[in-house]
Amino acid sequence: MSDITNSLLTKAERQNNYNRPFFAIIFLFFLWGFITVMNDVLIPHLKAVFELSYFQAALIQFAFFGAFFIISLIYFITSVSIGDPISKIGYKNGIIIGLILCGIGCCLFYPAASYQRYPIFLGALFVLASGVTILQITANPYAAILGKSETASSRLNLAQGFNSFGTTLAPIVGAILLYKVFSDGEITVDSLKIPYLIYGSLFFILAIIIKFVRLPSFINNEKIEKGLGVLKFRHVVLGMFAIFFYVGGEVSIGSFLINFFGLETIMGMEEAEAGVFLSYYWGGAMIGRFLGSVSMSEITSKAKKYLLMASLSILFFFVLYFITAIKIDDGAFSLQFLSFSKIWLFVVFLISNYLFFLIGGTKPSKVLTLFAGIIIILLLTMILCNGELAFWSAIAIGAFNSILWSNIFTLAIKDLGKHTSQASSLLVMMIVGGALIPLLQGVVADYIGIKLSFFIPMICYGYLIFYGLVGYKIKHTL
Repeated sequence: MSDITNSLLTKAERQNNYNRPFFAIIFLFFLWGFITVMNDVLIPHLKAVFELSYFQAALIQFAFFGAFFIISLIYFITSVSIGDPISKIGYKNGIIIGLILCGIGCCLFYPAASYQRYPIFLGALFVLASGVTILQITANPYAAILGKSETASSRLNLAQGFNSFGTTLAPIVGAILLYKVFSDGEITVDSLKIPYLIYGSLFFILAIIIKFVRLPSFINNEKIEKGLGVLKFRHVVLGMFAIFFYVGGEVSIGSFLINFFGLETIMGMEEAEAGVFLSYYWGGAMIGRFLGSVSMSEITSKAKKYLLMASLSILFFFVLYFITAIKIDDGAFSLQFLSFSKIWLFVVFLISNYLFFLIGGTKPSKVLTLFAGIIIILLLTMILCNGELAFWSAIAIGAFNSILWSNIFTLAIKDLGKHTSQASSLLVMMIVGGALIPLLQGVVADYIGIKLSFFIPMICYGYLIFYGLVGYKIKHTL
């Protein structure tokens, strides 16, 4: 991947020796993407083990993303009262603290499985998510400032692309570990013990690596800002709501996709098989983020840019195609590739995604508006149609979700200067949408069914159209 990364970083950035720290940040994005999407595998798993309703199963996302709100709120209160903590301790130390917390949260799954109590699992998820929250507060702006401000969105899309590579692998690896390797043919909580110990070890190892990798400090030497000055920026406040609705919509869709795929009117899939196709959902997001990184880069030649985008799309499609072919039966690995007749609609949606990137160009606000509108159309298709069209429309949402986070984030922190870290904590705090929106959809699904409940995320994406058209414009007072 180094050649791809180098082609997307400008010459000035390479001269500033930002490649090595950026590679470390890329792996960090990959790992937390992997562990976050494991929740989508956990939900149907724990729902079956503890015989939960949709609402009770959605408490997994409530505990996880609720931590984002609480930890970010604590961070914001601290920054208001005594000054921005990250500006004092530096991004590197903040990242290390986040990684250690993630490792502890993963290891807590072992006693949670031993006691076989659902509330203990929720507690472990809260600790894990607390670490991810700190990583979000530190790593997102850190990736944005590792180079020229003009290419911040491109860098963040590239990092998010590797984040999506983690989200693509997670359903496959999770399904194999939980339903094959450690299940003994039965769905039990014991199958969670070893996988999460492995995940925890990876976080601890990465913390050690980050400790000894030389990273630019970016400690703010200016006077530490206190108070609520950052809230005077209209695009920050409206951006907070954009993050709330985006994360809420994305997480809500991902949380219930496996159950949606299991509907008789859709595909009637078992959980293990549906988990594999969930990788196509996140794989589409991975492909879209790599395309977004190139689309919003400083590559001046349109021919070179479009060719690189097409090449990356084809490359990562085959990576996804190969990953999803991996199967384990009776302890033996095999490759079982899907026929083109089963995935041709996915290919059509990927081509459409590529073409809409060309239409959107280099303007984050334009791409945000365009892609949010397309997602609303795809959600309507899920609700109104059945069979393969509804199935692949659901999966295609991942490709169009791909660059929404990075575009919202870069638009919301634009031209903030010394207020950037404080704004970042507020934006991350609004990831609480991932806790509340799935809970709301879970309640609706219990009453009117899982299919019709997808009108809830449609409302979320409607707000993103507003932010892309009007809300992102910088005004210093509300």
